Amino acid sequence: MTEQKTAGETRAFQAEVAKLLDIVINSLYSEKEIFLRELISNASDACDQLRYRALTEPELLDGDGELKVTIHPDPKARTITVADNGIGMSRDDLVTNLGTIARSGTQHFLEALSGDEAKDLAVIGQFGLGFYAAFMVAERVEVVTRKAGEDQGWRWESAGKGEFTVSEEADVARGTRVVLHLRKGEDEFLSPERLRGIITRYSDHIGLPIRLEDDRKTETVNVASALWTRPKSEITKDQYKEFYRHVAHGFDEPWLTLHMRAEGKIQYTGLLFIPGTRPFDLFEPDRKTHVRLYVQRVFITEDCEGLLPPYLRFLRGVIDSDDLPLNINREMLQRNPVLRKIRTGLVKRLLVDLAKKAEKEPEGYAAFWTNFGAVLKEGIYEDPEQRDRLLGLARFRTTASEDGWSSLAEYAARMKEGQEALYYISGEDAAALRQSPQLEGFVSRGIEVLLLSDPVDEFWIPAVASHDGKPFKSVTRGAADLDAIAETAGEESEKAAQDAPDVASLIALFKLALGDAVKDVRASKRLTDSPVCLVADEDDLDMNLERLLHQHKRIEARAKRILEINPRHELIGALSRAIGNEGASDLLDDAAHLLYDQARILEGEALADPALFTRRLAQVMTRSFDS
Repeated sequence: MTEQKTAGETRAFQAEVAKLLDIVINSLYSEKEIFLRELISNASDACDQLRYRALTEPELLDGDGELKVTIHPDPKARTITVADNGIGMSRDDLVTNLGTIARSGTQHFLEALSGDEAKDLAVIGQFGLGFYAAFMVAERVEVVTRKAGEDQGWRWESAGKGEFTVSEEADVARGTRVVLHLRKGEDEFLSPERLRGIITRYSDHIGLPIRLEDDRKTETVNVASALWTRPKSEITKDQYKEFYRHVAHGFDEPWLTLHMRAEGKIQYTGLLFIPGTRPFDLFEPDRKTHVRLYVQRVFITEDCEGLLPPYLRFLRGVIDSDDLPLNINREMLQRNPVLRKIRTGLVKRLLVDLAKKAEKEPEGYAAFWTNFGAVLKEGIYEDPEQRDRLLGLARFRTTASEDGWSSLAEYAARMKEGQEALYYISGEDAAALRQSPQLEGFVSRGIEVLLLSDPVDEFWIPAVASHDGKPFKSVTRGAADLDAIAETAGEESEKAAQDAPDVASLIALFKLALGDAVKDVRASKRLTDSPVCLVADEDDLDMNLERLLHQHKRIEARAKRILEINPRHELIGALSRAIGNEGASDLLDDAAHLLYDQARILEGEALADPALFTRRLAQVMTRSFDS
């Protein structure tokens, strides 16, 4: 078939593509052979898409019904061609798929690039190279393609240096042909034996024929059967790993592999993976799942909303059902009762397997929780049916552990005598939370406090309310009634305190000075070392939750805080003793505002008037030197 070129249009790559290509082209990446895996994976996906469309449009397969991938090395021209007869691409597809990174996680990917080659290659490995891996070995790449059902063919060309050209192409067969013009020094990839080894290692699991052509013969290199349909005993660890990399478009290794077959009224096969590293799109707003749905080995979709709940969106892999209809559209599929039963079975099986891992391999489970715990906790809020299982899987930083994780059961086992609640504090960072003044009274009594630093914590806590008969209680809201729990030895007699009349007078003066800026001023039972802190009233929102809602413009007005003062602190005592002294009125007024602003700073809140704060601070310091 003769292809006829026409004048083309030259366009610039999207900025992130240009950055990625610059790293790929100039890197010294040692495993360049993965370019072939990536191109074969794309070709396989294109054939899967055509097979699905042909269910309702069988004419798309006319004249070429055997879907396949063909690899052809040409030593004379120094090219490698990877061709498929799948869905093909239109002009817009070429521009979108090969000129931009049009998928979620792109911004996180760009932010993670540091300029350090070794680190950036690892980042790219997590994000996935796909088609752009071709430039590891090619100085120029051509793509000739025609989309199924269309007449016009297209050619895409680029040397990977900032721009690409798209032009019309006549007499093009359905599908896509990628031609790699190899760089100097990459001739090893022209050897059929070398290509055969790469295909066997990385792409043996592909469920359609991969044919290797040379001047002497054409052979099918792979087994060409869907990996998930094979018995576990016949699948090696490396085959599982390479299949994971195929479906996840990643370079890491799976943390957990789950290969199962459900039989009974509903039959399906699943091959699921939990990644070893956190995908870049994990916290994208659309919260899409990424497990491919097949029906009787025919690919249907990669983002079936009803297959898995969003809180399991870190999963990668395939589910192949024998019972779902092949000709169902995606909207009806999501409401199908068979799909709901598959979802229920998958969720239960996965949570059971996670519980086993948590029990048998706590250190490995801690690594999983570090990567995906914040996502799994969404299920505590969203999935009441699985709430107890998810709470059992949840792990927390606490004031009793520096870097480790604790389960709620472990926390409960360490509760102090007389402790009637599960105490927690929430904020943006666990390390910063450890320094919160509101914790002081709890620490002095040896009461462990959960450190909650994921935004979702503010939503599942109210939904759960209690665990094992004990309520969850924020240490930054309401009064801290700690009298039932004794302070640690040596501190009780030293720090026992009664609110003296002078402290009561100081509180009255602070209330007068601060006016409407605070809801109340009161003596604190939770402070031991700091002079002041802010807390929310019992009936108000927790302070961190209110902060989050305000940042996202869900609420406008914010509740006034309660300022608690520590009667046992030296500064508070000095201020109390100053009441009635000549000229103390201005000092106490400034002190009230400075301590209130100090408490706001500790909460990470902006000062209402920074200039006034600095003037007051300067005045107080001046008085201290003049006295």
